[in-house]
Amino acid sequence: MKNQIYPCLWFDNQAQTAAKFYCSTFSNSKIIVESSLAVQVEIEGERILCMNGGPMFKITPSISMFVTCQTDEEIENLWLRLSDGGSAMMPLDKYPWREKYAWVADKFGMTWQLFLGELSPGQQKIIPLMLFVGEQFGRAEQAINTYTSIFKPSGIEHLELYGEGEPSPKGTLKFGRFSLNNDQFAAMDGFGDHQFGFNEAVSLVVECETQEEIDYFWNKLTEEGSEVQCGWLRDKYGISWQIVPKILGQLMSDPEKGKRVMQEILKMTKLDIHTMLNA
Repeated sequence: MKNQIYPCLWFDNQAQTAAKFYCSTFSNSKIIVESSLAVQVEIEGERILCMNGGPMFKITPSISMFVTCQTDEEIENLWLRLSDGGSAMMPLDKYPWREKYAWVADKFGMTWQLFLGELSPGQQKIIPLMLFVGEQFGRAEQAINTYTSIFKPSGIEHLELYGEGEPSPKGTLKFGRFSLNNDQFAAMDGFGDHQFGFNEAVSLVVECETQEEIDYFWNKLTEEGSEVQCGWLRDKYGISWQIVPKILGQLMSDPEKGKRVMQEILKMTKLDIHTMLNA
């Protein structure tokens, strides 16, 4: 299976503005595909889909972007750009775990964790990070094990658990890094009284080559979870996924064909490639 997994950010009719802002903020970035519904950008080799979804969902810190900055100048510039019009969740400073670190919500609500460090060979510069809080607290390591059992190839690259005498209960996940089909992710348990959780505002898109792959991921990820609509689902941890055919962009690029395809998608829960091709 040759799947590509990338985050989708839900905006209230600000997708184009947000995409242009991110491309002006990060080096080595560009807009790949643009339509009235969504804009796909590539930042440091990683794809992010910006979607005009309306006011229904608001981005929370439950899934943030973890960014490795390799110089003082880079982290300071990103901090200034992302905090302009946004808010500091944790200001740029020295912390026990990093010489320089910041957690910032940008003016569109998306949160970014910036830290000064080195990139090892093959390591992604920007990684989606899942924060397990509230009723999901303590399930981060379990979620990593679930996801790495579903996606192949996959692997757990680093797990660091809290020990005795630390702020979070012993055995909860301080930080974990893992890969799903060669795309890298991170997860951690967030102790404390957090007034947010996972929702559809930040979802993970899985591109599939065949209907067999769509069926496989749909069935696996909806176990103890729930089907939504239009190829969206929520897994048992509350994280939203979009299971879509890789040819979706091509089908939607034709104005007339795209309208017919969209009409069919609106009738579906799990997407059916044959129906979309024959729309």
